[in-house]
Amino acid sequence: MDTMRERFTAITSRLLDEDPRLAVVLADISADRFTDAARTHPDRVINVGIREQLLVSTGGGLALTGMRPIVHTFASFLVERPFEQVKLDFGHQGTGGVLVSAGGSYDWPAGGFTHMAPGDVALLDTLDGWTIHVPGHPDEAEALLRHAAAAGDDRVYLRLSEQSNTAPRPVDGAGLHTVRQGRRGVVVAVGPMLDNVLAAVDGLDVTVLYATTVRPLDTATLRSAAAATDAADVVLVEPYLAGTSSAAAGEALLDLPHRVLGLGVARRELRRYGTIEEHLAGQGLDPAGLRARIADFLGA
Repeated sequence: MDTMRERFTAITSRLLDEDPRLAVVLADISADRFTDAARTHPDRVINVGIREQLLVSTGGGLALTGMRPIVHTFASFLVERPFEQVKLDFGHQGTGGVLVSAGGSYDWPAGGFTHMAPGDVALLDTLDGWTIHVPGHPDEAEALLRHAAAAGDDRVYLRLSEQSNTAPRPVDGAGLHTVRQGRRGVVVAVGPMLDNVLAAVDGLDVTVLYATTVRPLDTATLRSAAAATDAADVVLVEPYLAGTSSAAAGEALLDLPHRVLGLGVARRELRRYGTIEEHLAGQGLDPAGLRARIADFLGA
């Protein structure tokens, strides 16, 4: 199976052939995978080199001309380093585009902390008007990419990951999807965390909701699922900073007595690096770690 990043580069190259409004802006990362597309569309595949502020500003400039820019690099260099440009050149200018990240929280541990961005979704969530997609499978990444590329002038962040679920789920770029139903509480699995969540709650009487679009959060489905349980207890399992969506979940449940537990990457600087699997275990996001914390919270 190909990775989300491989699927992204292949599909985006095809989309350039189909839609003259699209342009791709790169900062060296994945540039080798757009060689043929750059030869075919030299004016719409732009590599600015390792200049991430320029990367985002170029995308914003293209958007001002009526283009639909797809801006791509590692998450730490796409959201964190040029955050002011994201805020001003897209948000303040009122332009739209598609930011597509790779790297995620710890997809390339050998790159060290500079190449990890567990806070990217939380940081982008401080800005108004962004749709944030977190696919859990390459097929989902393709569907959400096509949806974002064909959109009008809205602002979309597509967060790709090396971690993937074994099978895709239907995605529509909007709501939460019910995977299973139970009475003891609700567990929301975001993107590539679904397989681990399902393994963790095996035998527990809980509802599992699957999210590939986390902003805007489907508050209606979350509230309905929580209200149907014995106690409106909600566990959020996110592949980035723990608690990123806790406030949004709390607002959805405002008129219900409820509890919310946010699980994800801890708020501590990483100084020891291993494999993706070792990082998942170290963060308690493997099935065993999730099982212990979910069962303890729900009293199961």
